[in-house]
Amino acid sequence: MPSKDELKRQACEAIERRAEMLIGIGETIRHQPELGFKEFKTAALVAKTFEQIRVPHRTGLAITGVKAELKGTKPGPTVALLGELDALVVSGHPLADPLTGAAHACGHNAQVTAVLGATMALLDIGAMQHLAGRIVPFAVPAEEYGDIAWRLEQVRAGKLEFLGGKPELIRHGHFDDVDMALLIHTTSRSEDKSAGTSASNNGCVVKTVRYVGKAAHAGSSPHLGINALYAANLALSAINALRETFHERDTIRVHPVITQGGKQVNVIPGEVQLETYVRGKSVEAIMDANAKVDRALRAGALAMGAQVEITTLPGYMPLGNHPELAKVFRRNAETVVGAERYVTQGHRTGSTDMGDVSQIMPAVQGYMSGASGTGHGADFMIADPRFAYTGQAQVLAMTAIDLLYGDADTAREVLRDYKAPMTCAEYLAFQRNINKTELFDGAA
Repeated sequence: MPSKDELKRQACEAIERRAEMLIGIGETIRHQPELGFKEFKTAALVAKTFEQIRVPHRTGLAITGVKAELKGTKPGPTVALLGELDALVVSGHPLADPLTGAAHACGHNAQVTAVLGATMALLDIGAMQHLAGRIVPFAVPAEEYGDIAWRLEQVRAGKLEFLGGKPELIRHGHFDDVDMALLIHTTSRSEDKSAGTSASNNGCVVKTVRYVGKAAHAGSSPHLGINALYAANLALSAINALRETFHERDTIRVHPVITQGGKQVNVIPGEVQLETYVRGKSVEAIMDANAKVDRALRAGALAMGAQVEITTLPGYMPLGNHPELAKVFRRNAETVVGAERYVTQGHRTGSTDMGDVSQIMPAVQGYMSGASGTGHGADFMIADPRFAYTGQAQVLAMTAIDLLYGDADTAREVLRDYKAPMTCAEYLAFQRNINKTELFDGAA
């Protein structure tokens, strides 16, 4: 039986042998970006790859998810290797889809490629005969929380309940047979060096807002109208005035956009729509800030005598990277990038539905470089394809081996004395309780 280190070395070499193939997969995905819950081409590519390497898998999970399974020779914990399928709308990105505006400006194409590369390597070297438990390579949909109007249509049609991919997968029970989860996110930030982890990430709720006023001729009779756009503008000003009331320790972020600002310039806007996130470090901080934002939204309606419909949707839970699992990730990442190129950070203010997974099991979202430009920006590109696609695959494969080698002692140590912040039932009940709509009449 090869040693753990020998097995990890073999996995890295196997990935190097498949480097050109993996780069081809990653670039194919990058050039066919798809929005969340619509990643049919990418999901088909993942499924086809699993078929070619003869890995049993299921498709169509939470619409587009693809879940595979590798079995060890004895019972043990199950480790999920996650890769996100979706892109997001980025105006001006040179590789954006001309119809949807979707672009891979967050590196999810590298995530999916890395999961496939790690799976190939584990099979190529016969690693599973030396491991206990199971490895679940899992391509998951819709991490980017956008395209909200379309997703709400799917909710009304009964096709979705939650608007994020991992929450939907949790709802359907597709994480019930998983004990811990690992995901590596591609980064372009220089401060992230070549690899690293954070301690935590913000969570969020998502809000849609609809102001209803009264249309009138903007030139001859504006006094007969109720300007919904002015009501929205007042609310935005009130939200901005609230910012100094947010504690810095709570890392609150509120960033609304007007998605419909009026139909015609010579008509007083009778309806205006907004969307916003309310992000924060803890659930308590998010809900406190959310109540303040609701007050500001009502204030805009009250000032103009308009109506406002405020819908608050469950977003993503705060992420807490599991410390012991993060240590396992770190020692394997340092094997690839060197200790001097690894960084451990504190709190990050972006949000991810890995936060939802971290509420029900040990989870880690690591970061690795290979990209340039601004995350979610028109200049985001895969700058080092070989490292972006194969480096992540090597770390995933080595971490899985580390966790499950022999009798899976490392994974069992991660799970020893672990108590999840929430059960699945508690998590689902909490998220469902957030979903509510309020109608406030400012003229009443």
